[in-house]
Amino acid sequence: MITIENYKPEYQCYFEAFNKAWLEKYYVVEAIDEYVLTHPEEAILNDGGRILFAVYNEAVVGTVALRKVDEGVMEFTKMAVDEKYQGLGAGKMLCEAAIQLARDLKQEKLILYSQTQLQTALSIYRKYGFIDKPIDGTKYKRADVYMEMSLLDGEMS
Repeated sequence: MITIENYKPEYQCYFEAFNKAWLEKYYVVEAIDEYVLTHPEEAILNDGGRILFAVYNEAVVGTVALRKVDEGVMEFTKMAVDEKYQGLGAGKMLCEAAIQLARDLKQEKLILYSQTQLQTALSIYRKYGFIDKPIDGTKYKRADVYMEMSLLDGEMS
């Protein structure tokens, strides 16, 4: 059984390791990634962001973050599942939990940046209601996809 848990300092190593694993597999760890992954309290949590973890049989298997961008807007970021545990549904559970958390935090919109090579992730994002939008400059060199999701009832992005 998979449970979703909030950030704990002892989980920082998983946040860093899971994200570096996919970044190094497909791209390169950029300076912004290094900072966020090694200093999540400063980069995400201290400004009102959140980090969630999927736990399966007492093992931390995945993570996702919500970073505050602006009033009412959060970035859905740093979603990663340990390759050994992919296929269990942890990614979908993390996605659902993060969207619900953003709603609970009374956010109006979620945004995310991704890359066309990550088709599995993009299909999950689209399934949960993220809509492709034109990309216009980003802090990530690798990003070539930008998506948004309106969290206002009855409104599409």
